[in-house]
Amino acid sequence: MVTTSKIAALLQLIRFDKPIGTLLLLWPTLWALWIAAGGVPDYDLLAIFIIGTFLTRSAGCIINDLADRNMDGAVARTNTRPLVTGTVTQREAMLLFVSLLLLAFSLVLFTNTLTITLSLVAVALASSYPFMKRYTHLPQIVLGAAFSWGIPMAFAAQRNELPAALWLLYLGNLLWTMAYDTKYAMVDRDDDIRVGIKSTAILFGEHDRLMVAVLQLLCLVSLYLAGQAFGLGLYYNTSLVVAATLFGYHLYLIRDRQPKACFKAFLHNNWVGMVIFAGVALDYMAGGA
Repeated sequence: MVTTSKIAALLQLIRFDKPIGTLLLLWPTLWALWIAAGGVPDYDLLAIFIIGTFLTRSAGCIINDLADRNMDGAVARTNTRPLVTGTVTQREAMLLFVSLLLLAFSLVLFTNTLTITLSLVAVALASSYPFMKRYTHLPQIVLGAAFSWGIPMAFAAQRNELPAALWLLYLGNLLWTMAYDTKYAMVDRDDDIRVGIKSTAILFGEHDRLMVAVLQLLCLVSLYLAGQAFGLGLYYNTSLVVAATLFGYHLYLIRDRQPKACFKAFLHNNWVGMVIFAGVALDYMAGGA
């Protein structure tokens, strides 16, 4: 019998109470769906991608915790996770992981062959990221690749093709992911060094803030070029200016590298994704008026 406490532990495992990961995965997927459709996408695809994003992110949280279960107890931010405290067993976590992936894959089956093929890459990227932290100081690149894979999948589902310009959008999102996940890694840097976890925050060292700024700048350039390629105009470009202002605020927050401020800067990236989506949506609304 599944108890209330077990359900609560499983919800904690998938970060149900922390939707930031789902939102950061969803926003670029919505950018791509709107651009691929030239406005509001097919409603069935919209539902598939929203639900699929939640399921995929939840599964990603589980595989991350399974991979880090022997190290999370030594990190202040993660020492109360269910696999550390024992409120969820490894077997239960693995069963839930597989179940979520199967549910997500069942949704993809309602699209087309190209999207189904791309979904296999998505699973490989999401499953490999947690293990990269042991072998490279650049796991954020793998995370960026995983968090951006909804972009080609959205084009594949809506258009059944992959126009070359989508990779500018993909690159922009990958760079953005690297920037915000570096801020996230700055929160745990001291603990990560002690337990042997690698990250860009450790790699960049005293140049971390500069490198975050460079990644943000390159992100904006790439997204601007993507907008030009797809014919986006005033509203989209204005959204990039607002995003640049938000990036500046993030750099202000992390100026002293205080963990709470770095985490706040990470969370605030939700607004960046939302603002850019608003720019995309408004551009197509104005064009269709």
